[in-house]
Amino acid sequence: MSGHLLLLNSKIHNLSMLETLDLIDESIQKGKHIHHSVVNAGKIVSMQEDVQLRESVNGADIINADGQAVIWASKILKQPIKERVAGIDLMENLVELAHHKGYKIYCLGAKEDIVGKVVQDYKQNYSEELIAGYRNGYFSKEEEQGIAQEIADSGANMLFVAISSPKKENFLYEHREVLKKVNFIMGVGGSFDVISGKTKRAPLWMQKSGLEWFYRFLQEPKRMWKRYLIGNTKFIFLTFKEKFKTK
Repeated sequence: MSGHLLLLNSKIHNLSMLETLDLIDESIQKGKHIHHSVVNAGKIVSMQEDVQLRESVNGADIINADGQAVIWASKILKQPIKERVAGIDLMENLVELAHHKGYKIYCLGAKEDIVGKVVQDYKQNYSEELIAGYRNGYFSKEEEQGIAQEIADSGANMLFVAISSPKKENFLYEHREVLKKVNFIMGVGGSFDVISGKTKRAPLWMQKSGLEWFYRFLQEPKRMWKRYLIGNTKFIFLTFKEKFKTK
């Protein structure tokens, strides 16, 4: 898909939630394939040095800005993005769409009990027919090809991969040819943890204020401090470095 901007070495499409959903739905109806990705401050920082991650993200067909910091940076760098499209919100909207249109989904990632609960909740809230299959996110590099083939053969129209970066981006990019049988593929990070109730999502006011990262940090400080405190500082530095460079 054309019409992207380039922000700190990352392609980003200037799309609203509704525009993204319409593109995906239209693609599925036409039997086409879309590889979707999102970027936030932490991922953009990682992409500066991780060439494989940068290739995996920029190789996607649609890349949304997931993270208020990216929206702010786009305005500072005079390339304003119209709306934040959070991966978890897009996923929830797509599951709803799948239910109404008769599409099937495959859930890959998280621990067995977490992904099992997500699938069970979807079956109860929507229907048994919604689920094409599911699998936990713990597997070796050698198992990847077989898992990708299993997903491709499942009859799924949508694949949601709830694994941390950069593994999920690299998995989707490396196995993109096999996964072309699935109309839509995307990484959803820790979304299964939120949907299952293992972790809580920040209140709406914190999401809109760009403080969602801080809410997550408070829940898991030992695991998240480096990602957020160091990552966010680096992102701010990169943004202003780029701004003054362009001046």
